[in-house]
Amino acid sequence: MKAAIFKQKGGDLEIVEVPVPEPKQGWVRIKVHSCGVCHSDNACKYGNFGNSYPRIPGHEVFGEIEKLGEGVDPNYFKIGQLVGVGWYVGGNHCGKCRECLNNQWIFCKETLICGIHYDGGYAEYMVAPSDSLAFVPEGMNAEETAPLLCAGVTVFNSFRNQNIKVGSLVGVQGLGGLGHLAIQFCKKMGYEVIAMSSGDQKEKLAKELGATHYVNISKDGWIDQMKEIGSVQCILLTAPSSSILQSSLDALGVNGKLVLLALLPEPFNANSLTLIGGNKSIIGWASGDSRDTEQILNFANKNQVKAMIKTFPLENVNEALLKIADARFRHVVKIL
Repeated sequence: MKAAIFKQKGGDLEIVEVPVPEPKQGWVRIKVHSCGVCHSDNACKYGNFGNSYPRIPGHEVFGEIEKLGEGVDPNYFKIGQLVGVGWYVGGNHCGKCRECLNNQWIFCKETLICGIHYDGGYAEYMVAPSDSLAFVPEGMNAEETAPLLCAGVTVFNSFRNQNIKVGSLVGVQGLGGLGHLAIQFCKKMGYEVIAMSSGDQKEKLAKELGATHYVNISKDGWIDQMKEIGSVQCILLTAPSSSILQSSLDALGVNGKLVLLALLPEPFNANSLTLIGGNKSIIGWASGDSRDTEQILNFANKNQVKAMIKTFPLENVNEALLKIADARFRHVVKIL
């Protein structure tokens, strides 16, 4: 089969022919239709999570079950079933540790990350633990669905777990790969959305995606503008900017939550008086497991939440990864 592979740490992806993998006990083989390109694929390139080489990256995998390994229930996992595999999906979780018993699969020490601990979706076929699979509703577009398996579940699952009252005012900082999905999800979940980004040129798109308000955070006075709109109960920080963190806290209303979804490039400072004086909090969230992923796919399918994408053939995967910062808003490798 054809695959894109990192042969060594820091090297470019190389298109090679490798044997079609066989699923071991408890695993399945997937015929890959598409695979989203994510900033985290660079973690595979540089070995940030200690992966070995050679390694095939890719953790936004859309495909179909092609073969079952020993012990996989054929009545549940059916040949030809459309499935998705994401990043933190709880694949290979032990089911016995404290984290598993508390329903936190992704924090199990046995959990494996697709495209890091085992070969991912930049290939015509891949194998994955059966518990990492999320069933995909029939009719979903392969290329548009792929980014939902990482970027989508990150924004959807993080926000729904904050228990914000439906109808509340929420902010989405950043209008990129995460942000453009967050606006859609928050709107479709019944919230009044403020899109927060730099410049005025993004306002039209933000409102087309579902934002009721747009605030240019590069202008002076934007915090007061947020407060004039209303009491903001949650802000999703989707773009990596440490400098805006304190200002975002100031813009929150009483009991407001600032949810970090982007890896900030440096440590940040926060005024404790702002937090204590307004019952405010800063929260991090680590995506979701395969069960969460299945729920987001069903929600997106029913509510027409779609990623804005540009597709690339597998042969151009280096270009797709290199130019990911310029994507509007996600790059996807089309395999089938």
